Amino acid sequence: MVQPAQAKVAIIDFSLGNVFSVKQACEYAGLQAHITSARKDIESADAVILPGVGAFGDAMATLRKLDLVDLLRDIAASDTPLVGICLGVQLLMTESYEFGRHRGLGIISGPVVRLDNPQEDGKILKVPQVGWNRISRDKGNRAGLADPWADTPLAGLAEGECMYFVHSFIVQPEDPAVILTTTRYGDIEFCSSLRIGSIFACQFHPERSGSQGLRIYRNLAIKLRNQKNREGC
Repeated sequence: MVQPAQAKVAIIDFSLGNVFSVKQACEYAGLQAHITSARKDIESADAVILPGVGAFGDAMATLRKLDLVDLLRDIAASDTPLVGICLGVQLLMTESYEFGRHRGLGIISGPVVRLDNPQEDGKILKVPQVGWNRISRDKGNRAGLADPWADTPLAGLAEGECMYFVHSFIVQPEDPAVILTTTRYGDIEFCSSLRIGSIFACQFHPERSGSQGLRIYRNLAIKLRNQKNREGC
């Protein structure tokens, strides 16, 4: 039996992302990863990763300049997996209030707002949140599922697993059904990852989250390999 070729992943380069660490994580998981802003590379990829660290408005301006906004919306509406990381999850939303008001990709309805004045034991916590924090299964609309993380990139991770965060803003999806995990920072509980259709996006950095973060990339690789196996039958 002929083995399928490695799945190709396009890591979108708009000069505001930790693209090289994402590429290393993809390659560790057995994926063929390319850092690119070329439409043809993105269109032909088996999966697309939208990373990012920096200002929302600058990122959207660059995506428009590269003529990638409509392409990303088309990918989100297709069966091609689209993964957003940190700023990447925020860019999927309707708008952000970081340094003004900026329109996002509008793929997921809801705003991006500041992680505002988190407190614990009467003390104000530092913003941005920088460091390890726990992710928990959302106990809302997915409560009826035996395991809401099954068949997602979080499959096999333990409840309360620690992931690495660096952020000052959080997403607030209008539809709570898209929320996959929540995280608590002081007295604020926020959406730390979401999933809808072929989209998975997270506020934390899997590529900086040790072995369990790398499991997320391995789960993506397994999904793409299984898809290629089905296509090869």
